Amino acid sequence: MAIIGFAGLGFMGAGMAGNILKAGYPLRVLAHRNRQPIDDLVAKGAEEADNAAALGAECDIIFLCVTGAPQVQALIEGDEGIRAGARSAGRQGLVIVDCSTSEPTVTRELAASLSEDGITLMDAPLGGTPTQADAGELQAIVGGDESTLEAIRPVLESWTARILHVGPVGAGHTMKLLNNFLSMGYGAIFTEALTIGAKAGITPETFDSVIRGSRMDCGFYRTFFQYVLERDRDAHRFTLTNAHKDTRYLASLAEAMNVNAGVARAVRDLYASAEAQGDGEKFVPELSDIFAARHQTSLSQTPNTAGN
Repeated sequence: MAIIGFAGLGFMGAGMAGNILKAGYPLRVLAHRNRQPIDDLVAKGAEEADNAAALGAECDIIFLCVTGAPQVQALIEGDEGIRAGARSAGRQGLVIVDCSTSEPTVTRELAASLSEDGITLMDAPLGGTPTQADAGELQAIVGGDESTLEAIRPVLESWTARILHVGPVGAGHTMKLLNNFLSMGYGAIFTEALTIGAKAGITPETFDSVIRGSRMDCGFYRTFFQYVLERDRDAHRFTLTNAHKDTRYLASLAEAMNVNAGVARAVRDLYASAEAQGDGEKFVPELSDIFAARHQTSLSQTPNTAGN
């Protein structure tokens, strides 16, 4: 069986790596800040790699699930990076699958550079939640050539419910940024709508009674409002720092495409402001409380003076 490497055992990566291990693949994992996921995987049979170079030297397929483009570049291009390890071992045919939400221009540049060393880079950013990652029910939005996709498909199937091939390398990251623009845009709209409503006397419960089950209802709405109504922080575990990063990448992409994307910039700026005030590690639905507090109101204690 192919030897699989995995770097980035966060909310999503830990579940993905666990499912690769369950499928019977030999797994090499790379530690970062949090020891618990790697200790759990090692206890189940994974081996811990000393550094990214060891992954490059030992593995056939390496999955990256890290914060963004700078972290991807460091793992691949660092002095003890994947490329250095592959070169030292004389490996040809290594496939790197970047499941991060990254910058398409960086992805395409890395792919072109890595091909000179016989290394193929695919992008396969994710759709879904940490719960779906644990259950092996994520969506992979894949950019790259068809033949490489078919070669890695059995491994992808260990942690996905759906694999979507959207185009050449970089297309997966482009589509993921568009997807996250929609979802983070919803988050920004829900946030502002709730505060406007609260100031006018409409409680979140009243708001929800109208939207839930209507054409404006959706999965993102449900997890966002699971926090708003039930105060369940684990309903939507995506940090405001990551939201800012993704909307920043999207706004930059729009600029590179000569698109005057005013809405994208406004959404980016709202998340940027939350991170700037020190709330970056809070989750996206908590933006609703942050914004409400800026306007001297609370979504958990709003009198309904406007009636139903």
